[in-house]
Amino acid sequence: MRYRTIGTAPGTRREVSVLSLGAMLFGTVTDEATSFAILDRFVEAGGTFIDTSDNYAFWVNGTQGGESEALLGRWRRSRGIGDEIVIATKLGARPLAPGTSYTDNPEGLSAKAIREAVEGSRERLGVPKLDLLYAHIEDTAVPLRETVEGFAELVAEGTVGLLGASNHWTWRLERARGLAAAADLPGYEVLQYQHSYLRKRADLPGQLSPDGDQGVTGGDLLSYLRADPSLTLVAYTPLLSGRYVREDKPLGPEFDHAGTPARLAALRSVAEETGATVNQVVLAWLIDGEVPAIPLVGCSSVAQLNENLAAVDLELTPEQRARLDAAR
Repeated sequence: MRYRTIGTAPGTRREVSVLSLGAMLFGTVTDEATSFAILDRFVEAGGTFIDTSDNYAFWVNGTQGGESEALLGRWRRSRGIGDEIVIATKLGARPLAPGTSYTDNPEGLSAKAIREAVEGSRERLGVPKLDLLYAHIEDTAVPLRETVEGFAELVAEGTVGLLGASNHWTWRLERARGLAAAADLPGYEVLQYQHSYLRKRADLPGQLSPDGDQGVTGGDLLSYLRADPSLTLVAYTPLLSGRYVREDKPLGPEFDHAGTPARLAALRSVAEETGATVNQVVLAWLIDGEVPAIPLVGCSSVAQLNENLAAVDLELTPEQRARLDAAR
C-alpha cells in the first residue's frame, strides 16, 4: 500500500492510504458478514481510509440512514480497531424523517444540525472524535458563516479533526474557506467529488440544480486544486458503478459526446499493454494524475476489492499517461 498526507495542521493532518474504501451499502445491501470480510481484507492490505455518511443508506429501507456508520462501529469494536484507521463521515444530507429524502427534507448545515449530527455519528461509530467530517451537500438556507463557525467549534472542542466538503459549487467552497481564513478558523481541506477518467457533459441539469451537477469535478474545481496543492481530492464513483466493463450497465446520456469513444479507446489500449484491467488503469490514472486523487471505491465482494487494490502498484509510463491525458 502507498500513503498520502491529508490536511496541513499538525494536530489534525493524517496519513491515509491512496485508496479509500466506501462503506455506503454496508449494513443494508451488503450483509454484515460480507462487509466485515471486505473491511478485514482492506486493512490486511494496508488500507487505512474508510468513507461513510450519516445518511447511508436511507433509500434502501426507507430509513433516515445510519446503517453504514453503525456497522462500522460494530466492526471496529469486534476487531479492536483504534485511531490507526481514518473513518471519514458526512453530514447535512440525512433526511429529517423516515421515508423522506435529502432533496426536500435534509438536516442541513446549521450550527445546531451540525452538532446534533456529529453526536449521532460519534455514537454509531463508537469513536470519541471524527477523523474527517464533510459537509455532504450545500445548505443555501443557512449563512455560510454559521456553517463555518459551527464546524470550527467542534474542531476546537476536539470532537472533529479534519474538515471537508462534497457536492458544493467551487465558488461556495472558496467563499467558505475565505470566511474561515479571515477568522483564523479551520476550513475545508478535503474535497470529495465524483471524478473519473471519462468526462461528463456540462450542459445537462443536475439532480439538485438546473445549472448542472455541483458534485462532478469540472474545470473550475481542477483549476482550484492546481492552485492550492494543500487541498486533497477524494474521487467518488471513480469506476462509474461498473460502467467501464459491464455490458448490462451502459454509459448514460451524460457521456454522449465526441470525447468518450476516444478516451475509451486510449484506456483499452493502455490496459492491453499493461496486462491490467480497465478499472485498474482508471484508478492508477487517478492516483498519480497531474491533480492527484484518492479514489473512493465501493465493493460488494472481496474479489472486487482485490482488483482495486492491485491498481495501487500499477505504474503507467509517461507515454501511456500522456496518451490517456491527450485523448479527446
